[in-house]
Amino acid sequence: MYHTRLSVTCDPLFSEILIAEISQAGFDSFLENENGFEAYAEVDRFDQVLVEEIKKKYDQVKPLLFFWDRIEKRNWNEEWEKSYEPIIVDDRCVIRAEFHQIEKEYPYSITITPKMSFGTGHHQTTYLMIKAQMDMDHKDKNVMDAGCGTAILSIMASKLGAKTIDAFDIDEWSVINGKENIEVNACKNINIRQGMISELIFENNYDIILANINKNILLQELPQYVSYLNPDGYILLSGFYEKDIPDMVTRAHPYPLKYIQSEVRENWASLLFQLKK
Repeated sequence: MYHTRLSVTCDPLFSEILIAEISQAGFDSFLENENGFEAYAEVDRFDQVLVEEIKKKYDQVKPLLFFWDRIEKRNWNEEWEKSYEPIIVDDRCVIRAEFHQIEKEYPYSITITPKMSFGTGHHQTTYLMIKAQMDMDHKDKNVMDAGCGTAILSIMASKLGAKTIDAFDIDEWSVINGKENIEVNACKNINIRQGMISELIFENNYDIILANINKNILLQELPQYVSYLNPDGYILLSGFYEKDIPDMVTRAHPYPLKYIQSEVRENWASLLFQLKK
């Protein structure tokens, strides 16, 4: 049995965006490295045309090289686990796998089953979102988690006392893994679904909306986030670079969104807005 391997050379800071895009072409396992990442798919069960379109879309990004080959099938999750380390966020939250031994106790602990969905805490944007969440009042709040990945932000919201959390992602694998993580963390108030915000029906508005996706999707979906936000509610965004902050702030200008703060970690950024009416 063989796998098709796509080896991508890129700036490691750009890897998560490309992984998110390439996962839509039928690749379901990813191993990041210092030069970019490798993506794996069952032979003849991926969309090579879509991959080429993605490469063309980001042609201006340098370096960006794609190399195809075929290798014997292996347990890529097991390979990935070997390099998976716990993450400590602001000395207040540990993000770990079940097999990690943690000597020190932290106020918050999140267990993520490492199956290579997005949002393990290792990417700077996830770190920024978790850090910002811990400084926000979630008590008895209704929360939306858009593009939830592993559901790590939903789990954090639950541990911070949120009343209900509605999470969703377009990727089926992320939803499956998200459900596993929700169960492992014993969170009873998270509802996770597959789909886009434009496709799903939401019965309530929200006090907090979390969206760690990428710049283009955030710019496109911001009006929909605002439409589901309660007065004085908060929108916390990440998935873009520090240099993109002006574009994100400009996009918020047509709406009664008050800029609260931004944070930066290794060139990646987060933004917090509050809805004022």
